[in-house]
Amino acid sequence: MRPASSVIYLDWNATTPPHPEVLAAMQAAAEAAWANPASVHGPGRRARAFIEQAREAVARLTGFDARDVTLTSGGTEANNLALLHAFGDEADAAGVPAAGRLHGALVVSRIEHPSVTRAAEGLAGRGVHVAWVDPEPSGRVAPEAIAAAIDRAAAVAPVRLVSLQAVNHETGVVQPIAEAAAIVHVRGARLHVDAVQAVGRLPPDAWAGADLVSVAAHKIRGPKGIGALAVRPGIRLRPVLLGGAQERGLRPGTQDPVAAAGFAVAARRALGAPDRYAALAPLRDRLEAELTQVGRAAGASPVRNGEGARAPHVTNLSWPGWRGDELCAALDLEGVAVSSGAACSAGTAEPSPVLTAMLGPERAASAVRFSIGEDTTEADVVEAAFRVARVLSRLWSLPAGS
Repeated sequence: MRPASSVIYLDWNATTPPHPEVLAAMQAAAEAAWANPASVHGPGRRARAFIEQAREAVARLTGFDARDVTLTSGGTEANNLALLHAFGDEADAAGVPAAGRLHGALVVSRIEHPSVTRAAEGLAGRGVHVAWVDPEPSGRVAPEAIAAAIDRAAAVAPVRLVSLQAVNHETGVVQPIAEAAAIVHVRGARLHVDAVQAVGRLPPDAWAGADLVSVAAHKIRGPKGIGALAVRPGIRLRPVLLGGAQERGLRPGTQDPVAAAGFAVAARRALGAPDRYAALAPLRDRLEAELTQVGRAAGASPVRNGEGARAPHVTNLSWPGWRGDELCAALDLEGVAVSSGAACSAGTAEPSPVLTAMLGPERAASAVRFSIGEDTTEADVVEAAFRVARVLSRLWSLPAGS
């Protein structure tokens, strides 16, 4: 078995390795703040302090007020909380809520994270009119297409919310959030931005103009199991879960001060991370060039998916004649960790819905995502390309149908 130290991790979009400072903070919190943060005694107050430090750090990172930051279990819950807030129960003639039916319209792109698209489908099943926006082949969602979708949907129901991610999780394509925000606001709706892949990697203008912003700690070298939804003042959220009064009743359940301690440190580090990520662009470009060269030599020159402006650390390539999931499995055996789609969709036989919407099922089925991070080195890129070449030469030599 290949030793863990030889693994080249090129899947930073799936999750990031916890930073040593994060781990140290969590260890210290585990020893000093194991009490219930909702308790009013001294140990409880000490635990509560870590919760509030995380809230304040996220507020500073996103540009919102700490009073308007709700801590969640991660980006998925934050996205669900954001989408649900805009749609209230529809009342009958007597003013009685109609058995869970919702009203209004939601505009959402076809390339969102599954925690947005599946939530949108769920809302559609409860009466919300959902207008889907197709991306351009470049991976960009055109502001004009958003405007047209809002106008179409408005003929059916009042458009209450538009949801658009800041950076696509598979291609790294950056979406025109500021332009979309202007269009959304002039039409009287709100804009939710899934900024999970943008926060800590791009400057704050990547989500400028958003009314609601989702964040996940584990994408910024923090712990899993904690995230946040930041909102503009005056926006009233509706709980996804029912229970106690934690997080003002919006996220009931005992909060974890240990995770919060790690989140706070990760959020503070992420303030300076965009510069560190910007410096990765030449390394990402070299990785693309190396992979293109080895692919061409193996008779399967890869094609890049996502021609729009991209985050500096991501490349998504389709390999003609190969299956992306099979390449990922073969590379795993060689000690190279990559993905063929969103990590939350791993194990499914269906090609990526994102790339299918952009470029069709054939390109989607042959795609592999490579995402680098702060710890990736030039030696990693060179060695990874060598191992990719080894995989391609081995697979190329197999008889058809093997």
